[in-house]
Amino acid sequence: MAHNPVGWFEIYVQDMARARAFYEKVLQHKLEHLPAPDSEMPLEMWAFPMDMNGSGASGALVKMEGVPSGGNSTLVYFSCEDCSAEASRVVGAGGKVQQAKMAIGEYGFIALAVDPDGNLFGLHSMQ
Repeated sequence: MAHNPVGWFEIYVQDMARARAFYEKVLQHKLEHLPAPDSEMPLEMWAFPMDMNGSGASGALVKMEGVPSGGNSTLVYFSCEDCSAEASRVVGAGGKVQQAKMAIGEYGFIALAVDPDGNLFGLHSMQ
């Protein structure tokens, strides 16, 4: 495989305004509205910043009728300079820190958090 195995991710939410405010505050990046691919489909998407020529995967928050949030078995890790900085903003943004920053050996550090919709996500850094 000549590329990273993950090419896109979606985090399903119930309250888009709340979810956008949470991730924008924690990650300190504005999300960009993506038009629905089919105007018949009740779908709202807001993308995380992306560079089509960069490495790694991008993705979006998605609100779609009939698709619940939370309780899934997918874990998305956001890359950070120092994951403790983003983790320190989670509670103030309305989420919960599940696991404070911890070392994962030669692979750096991670922290785990839960967003206001109940989605577990990770923060990863090398310092």
